[in-house]
Amino acid sequence: MIRRVWREDFRIIGYYTGLVTIGVGLLMLIPMVTSLVFREWASALDFAISAALTLLVGYILALISRTKNTPGLTHAMVIAAGSWLVAMVLSGVPYMLSGHEKSFLDACFDTMSGYTTTGLFLLQDLDHISQGLNMWRHLLTYVGGQGIVVLALTFLIGSTGGAFKIMVGEGKEEKLEPNVRHIAVLIWRISLIYLGVGTVVLGLIAIANGIKPHLAFFHGAYIFMSAWSTGGFAPYSQNMLYYHSSAMEIASMVFFILGSFNFALHYAVWSGNRKEILRNVEIVSFTVTVLTTFSLVCLALMQRGVYPNAVALFRRGFFQLVSGHTTTGQSNIYARTFVREWGPLGMLATTIAMAIGASAASTGGGFKGLRIGIIVKGIATDIRKLLSPERAVVTGHYHHLHDNVISDGVVKSAAVIVVLYVLIYVVGAIVGMAYGYPMVDALFESVSAGSNTGLSCGVTQAGMPTLLKIVYILEMWMGRLEFLSVFTLFGFIATSFRSMRLRKAAV
Repeated sequence: MIRRVWREDFRIIGYYTGLVTIGVGLLMLIPMVTSLVFREWASALDFAISAALTLLVGYILALISRTKNTPGLTHAMVIAAGSWLVAMVLSGVPYMLSGHEKSFLDACFDTMSGYTTTGLFLLQDLDHISQGLNMWRHLLTYVGGQGIVVLALTFLIGSTGGAFKIMVGEGKEEKLEPNVRHIAVLIWRISLIYLGVGTVVLGLIAIANGIKPHLAFFHGAYIFMSAWSTGGFAPYSQNMLYYHSSAMEIASMVFFILGSFNFALHYAVWSGNRKEILRNVEIVSFTVTVLTTFSLVCLALMQRGVYPNAVALFRRGFFQLVSGHTTTGQSNIYARTFVREWGPLGMLATTIAMAIGASAASTGGGFKGLRIGIIVKGIATDIRKLLSPERAVVTGHYHHLHDNVISDGVVKSAAVIVVLYVLIYVVGAIVGMAYGYPMVDALFESVSAGSNTGLSCGVTQAGMPTLLKIVYILEMWMGRLEFLSVFTLFGFIATSFRSMRLRKAAV
């Protein structure tokens, strides 16, 4: 921990934040090219301006902060948290230039939602935005799922001593390979292979549903990027309802379930360890919680007679529930359907699923199945200890890639993060209720933001209170980075001011 902040600390943080910012600027060239392909000249100009500004900021930061020193753990955490804020602001420029946002705060809301793979949006007239802006929306959520720091590690930062620490600050803790750049490349290799397969599969389904071939594969890419990154965006305001296709929904559901799994699990399966799927505590936890929460959804929907038969109930109910549980946020019902037809029990079951969320070190958010599994195993172990003779040695185990011993420290760490998630869920809900939203609606929307899900019951709109927008942005940011790097950033800022006061006092 840094007790005093020196100029070199700022240089290290500035240099690596500059490299991440350059990565964001280079990323803007993809939607610019997309706009040129579709002859959207105004949109292409928007991205050219935005890319030039972002690259300029990144190069200036890297140039004036140039250093050969590698980041320590505190630097890494600050870089991870700070880079996301810088990326949010600069990535909002093309949104604002497009004329489809009512304010720059709304643009920042949408970019933070994209990077954190949340999927809530305030964009106006979504059905008529340019292909370039649509590409940017989905690219943000695709890159955000892998992590913008992972992107920079792959192409710009390289294998410095502090690189893995920065990646940990972004919530990617699994060390799949000894070399950190190899880890970043491996994450992108897995994601890009799935992108190719997903784009073809979903594109062909789109063609079968009557979409023109030159657009169908763009739709396929958009829906895949949204599903794999558990991001929830879609090219049109009706989301998955636009396609009226059970095949599109099933294919997307397969991809977002895969996207919600731990990258280390994908690596293990690809390496030949297929039994890991059946033994992994996250998969067991996910299966149990999906079945439990879906049972509650079925009970709610059958009591209210919402759908005429089991097929319709499964198509709407299971898709929504699993979309929420994987923190994807794709939807095949209208937002207000949750309130008008699903009722409090159906909304509560979906809220619980969103709160639990996906797997650790995946593209998803929420408590994470690993933590739920560890806490449950820890409780079971404590019960066994109470029921065993005093001299008996009782130990608990959980399987995640290999057998691990349940210790008090491991359980405590998992419980602390879960408590922090609950705290931001409650704070967001209280703010919502303070503005007059019903408790169930306010809690649903707050959990959706904090768990990076993106399902909405109608609270998230451009006209909602400014403070609520800011609270949701903070929830999305803190939930995606899992708190530690955010708290470290706040601590670093406080320490910086204290160091300045000490220097002035010494003078």
